[in-house]
Amino acid sequence: MKNEPWKSGPKELLLHGLEHLSLETEFDYRMGMIVIDNSVELMMKTYLGLPKRITKLNGVTRKLYDEATKSFPNLLDTMESFAKDKLIGIELGEIEWYHRIRNQLYHDGNGITVEKEKVIAYSSIAKILFENLFGEKIDARGKKYGIDDFLLAWADFNKLIVNQGPKIYRLKNFKELFQLSNKEELTLAEIIDFRNKLVHKPNEIDKVELNSKVQELIEFIELVKNRNK
Repeated sequence: MKNEPWKSGPKELLLHGLEHLSLETEFDYRMGMIVIDNSVELMMKTYLGLPKRITKLNGVTRKLYDEATKSFPNLLDTMESFAKDKLIGIELGEIEWYHRIRNQLYHDGNGITVEKEKVIAYSSIAKILFENLFGEKIDARGKKYGIDDFLLAWADFNKLIVNQGPKIYRLKNFKELFQLSNKEELTLAEIIDFRNKLVHKPNEIDKVELNSKVQELIEFIELVKNRNK
């Protein structure tokens, strides 16, 4: 794998955030959330600022880049407009939501805490974004989390959709695209509902249910792969 120098900064920040997460103290959860968010912001700024010969992005002028980097919402809007194919498995609204949590931690000072599960979920999103933008998986040492397993598998499922069929993301189109039975369609609907709850309310997820849904998603991915050979 190429060792492109431009990805070293975002990678180092993300790994630093993951190190904080692994220490499992309230302080480290706060710091992990802040650092992971910083890494997400740096990823997007770095990618948009790369030469066109590298990204193949059309229309990202210096003026547009300067405007995009003035605020986090501007940055997300620019990514959506010019690099949508790099956002497979990513919901920008969720990144913005986690960014607001980070801002509360950073600006409100002492007494503000963040649940471990939210830091894990945001770290999973950050890993997916890094791989999408720079073509490298983040292989962090330390503990493995079920949330991580599910969201990374979900990103793989989204990539499968793009690779094997038209860019269809709405549930109503999956039945025809993958020739699903009514039962399989219901299973996928439940997986999608679970994924949305996992990202927004990860602290309410039961560990047994999480492990079950990870297995369901992996089995569903295999079903789709076999059906589209």
